[in-house]
Amino acid sequence: MSRFLVMMAIWPAAFLIWYVYRKDTVEKEPGGLLARLFFLGALISVLVIVVELLFESLLSSMLTEGTVLYAFLENFYGVALVEEAGKFLILMTGTWKSKHFNYLFDGIVYAVVVSLGFATIENIFYVAAGGVSTAIARALLSVPGHAIFGVCMGYFYGLAKRAELRGLKDASVTNLLLALVVPTLIHGTYDFLLSVELFGLFLIFEVVVTVLAVKRINKYSREDAPLE
Repeated sequence: MSRFLVMMAIWPAAFLIWYVYRKDTVEKEPGGLLARLFFLGALISVLVIVVELLFESLLSSMLTEGTVLYAFLENFYGVALVEEAGKFLILMTGTWKSKHFNYLFDGIVYAVVVSLGFATIENIFYVAAGGVSTAIARALLSVPGHAIFGVCMGYFYGLAKRAELRGLKDASVTNLLLALVVPTLIHGTYDFLLSVELFGLFLIFEVVVTVLAVKRINKYSREDAPLE
């Protein structure tokens, strides 16, 4: 893989991390913590690939490939749930008890960095196989998609931490569950629409979730507040 292709695979995630980091206007997160989250997000992608391959093998033994049911189960469970659960695991183990996790927007920063660490490794593999055209397509669609999933996860993750600090255990558990379920549903829909070649619906969905994510980032950045 050429150096040029490596750069094309890496720059979309680097730009999006810079964008979200810049929006963290109240109290910047330590570079060391973010670097560790990025690395762990990249590392978990290896385990996720193994689980995805096992799920695909199991699914192929039970259902016929190419059917709508197969596509639904593969994309929502074999891909979206597995990948978002892997990111969520890194997020929880890497930040839940961190002393730096003290503002609501921090949850979004952490989740986006983990998601883009994951997306970077995934992108390198795809770009190595598909070349420049794949790099361009994924820079416009797939990598921003992972950032969007991260925004959704991070928002509910921050609410969960705030609820815990205020002694609201049930609300904390509910928001932790939403931090996993909501990005999984968006991710699954994203992949499913592409898988069954509903490209018109996919483009509409892509535009809607992108606009909403950008608006939410701006809103949560302006209204950032301490967790306690």
